[in-house]
Amino acid sequence: MAAPVRRVLLRPLRRILTQIPGSGVASSGCRHLSVGLRVPAVQKPNEAVLESPSPWRLLGAVFVQRLAVISRDRSSIEKDFAELLKQTELERSLLADHELRLLEDAERVSRKQEEDYDSDEDSGQDIVTAQDLEDTWDQKLRQFKPAQRLTGSIQKQLLNSEADKKADRTCLERCLEDSLVLLVKEKIGSEDVWLLPQVQWENGETLRETAERALTTLTGNSIKATFLGNAPCGVYKYKFPKDVRTESCVGAKVFFFKALLGSGDLAPNKKGGHVWVSKTELQDYLKPQYLEQVGRFMVDL
Repeated sequence: MAAPVRRVLLRPLRRILTQIPGSGVASSGCRHLSVGLRVPAVQKPNEAVLESPSPWRLLGAVFVQRLAVISRDRSSIEKDFAELLKQTELERSLLADHELRLLEDAERVSRKQEEDYDSDEDSGQDIVTAQDLEDTWDQKLRQFKPAQRLTGSIQKQLLNSEADKKADRTCLERCLEDSLVLLVKEKIGSEDVWLLPQVQWENGETLRETAERALTTLTGNSIKATFLGNAPCGVYKYKFPKDVRTESCVGAKVFFFKALLGSGDLAPNKKGGHVWVSKTELQDYLKPQYLEQVGRFMVDL
């Protein structure tokens, strides 16, 4: 009696389970329920998954920029616009105290020329008019000699002019109106390539620390620079030449970090291992693809 009762009670449940895939219950009549769940295999802790190393080397590079020392000469449009602003400000501005004094002096002179002028108004004192002050200021202005515009020193001015004439791009005292960028020459394979200072990333350091090490490890370096942020401002990926390329080392990924030059310079190198170049001069050294990536984050301040 127990078996028929159990069969009647479990029949609706068996019909439901037979419609569920993977339940382990067959559609044929069966007295025993077997609800089988697929349990994924649990990986043992001592079974390490071996990942293949990346074929790309990680490099940190620093974009050291010397800002402009002097302001650029105004263009013709800038000069005309400045003159327009000056004239507009003059027309809309109120009279200054000195201008009001000029009007008072002119009015006093006109009263002196009248017949009913009372000389007691001057009380016998010598009056220094505003026009007398202007004449004194003009004399001092003619005697004033402004400093040299380029560097404020004749010696540095000559150095700057000689560096520009000789096209000595290792000199930092050149192109004072433009920002300059530091480039170094590195040997990749059998080819000498101009790049931003860079070194390979090492375990345990951040990419910014790698970029800082790229600057401090330069030969004859006395540069002090301020890094701008902890995140890279750009990235560039390139493949090594075929003569040094292997399956485990295809190329490199370079992460750029910006830094502003504070003081110091690199020691001169007979081999010409470094240059300071402007934005327009970068195309003379960098390869087109590399230059395109650098140009994306370079701002000529």
